[in-house]
Amino acid sequence: MAIHVTENAARHIRRALAAKGGMGLRLGVKTVGCSGLTYTFDYATEAGSSDETFESGDTTVVVSRLDLAFLDGSTLDFERNGLNEVFKVDNPKAIATCGCGESFTIETAASTTAEETV
Repeated sequence: MAIHVTENAARHIRRALAAKGGMGLRLGVKTVGCSGLTYTFDYATEAGSSDETFESGDTTVVVSRLDLAFLDGSTLDFERNGLNEVFKVDNPKAIATCGCGESFTIETAASTTAEETV
């Protein structure tokens, strides 16, 4: 299981942590939107017993084990476009996104089985 962090994302996380404090970025998912799930980002002050940590470029990303099931294999990037700054997640498990790009759907074992039987 792994979360990959690009150098752009690592650099942004390090700068933000230098200003705010904390030990890393907490990446997660929550149920919302028209496609079902959305990514969440927060600063982590510590990693709990139900968390996994990933180190990349002197940066720590914290993910709960429950959320890791939806995020495993993802790459976290950070982009600047004009005045907009945003974390981007390239998630190989995402099979669809909504039109606004705010939420996504993943393929589950149940949906794979249903598709195979059709």
